[in-house]
Amino acid sequence: MHRFRWAGLLLALLCGIAHASMGLTELPASGDDGPVTVYYPSNDASHPVKRGRFLLDVAVEGHPVAGNGRLIVISHGSGGAPWVHADLARNLVDAGYIVAMPLHKADNYLDSSDPGPDSWTIRPAEVSRAIDAMGRDARFASMLRLDKVGMFGISAGGHTALSLAGGRWSPARFMQHCDAHIAEDFQTCVGLITRLTGGPLDGVKEWLALRVIHHRFDDDTPRATFDPRIAAVVAGVPAAADFDMDSLVRPAVPLGLVTAEQDRWLIPRFHADRVLAVCQTCEHVADMPTGGHGALLSPHPPGLTGLLGDLLNDPPGFDRAEVAEVHRKIVAFFGRHLLP
Repeated sequence: MHRFRWAGLLLALLCGIAHASMGLTELPASGDDGPVTVYYPSNDASHPVKRGRFLLDVAVEGHPVAGNGRLIVISHGSGGAPWVHADLARNLVDAGYIVAMPLHKADNYLDSSDPGPDSWTIRPAEVSRAIDAMGRDARFASMLRLDKVGMFGISAGGHTALSLAGGRWSPARFMQHCDAHIAEDFQTCVGLITRLTGGPLDGVKEWLALRVIHHRFDDDTPRATFDPRIAAVVAGVPAAADFDMDSLVRPAVPLGLVTAEQDRWLIPRFHADRVLAVCQTCEHVADMPTGGHGALLSPHPPGLTGLLGDLLNDPPGFDRAEVAEVHRKIVAFFGRHLLP
């Protein structure tokens, strides 16, 4: 068994040596689904390319070359974009993986109109359809074995990751969490709409937030999703307060977690720490004691201000060099579970 594991890791290393750059392309939107951004091994020369606020060194529409045959799907956070995970994608591509990132409907950088439980309900199926799309694409289909797919998600994407690892949740559980902890975990319950300031209006904000939450999220039907192709999952700083923790005692597939102890958007004791406390088979892939909620965004968005900046900018004392080591640990986790 150990011989096969080391053989898989050696294959990943050799794949990283075999190609020179990271290709970038986009599968077009289809039906209600947004486009799927794809990073992949390529031998074509890379060049600096502007995407949003970021300058990426990629081979746009470069010719794909075979890697290790495995696909990793990344699920972005609320309001997220594919560019803030380019550094993790590069680490995965260097190890031979092809990386696909679906743009989640109404909860992305172009359209953030419907985050939260509505988005969480449809995201797992969007991940599955992204796998389908990769299997249909003539450039990549012959290079991929889709019987063992890896999945990584951050924040709301971490919620998607927990769902695809076998976790059950419901909008009513989200409502119940906010009923019990609206003041302590306010940003989980309201997102970026407003914040508590310690002033006289805080009580009004809490009351209004709960009125809206009770109106929208009283459905107690359990959400449970399964895709037999997904064989290993990593959840980074996940939204998790609305999960039935019994469903995460022994996840359906190997599940790893990445945590940031200074997270002020998804307070760890209500989210990731609860999962780690009950899960008997989970691997704590990495912890960042001084990292905040935006620690796993890499490259990190520049110039964030206001509430978004307060929640996503790095706390004082956080060393961004830690992120590179976290990426290496994520790649190693997938190597152990997808390549043998």
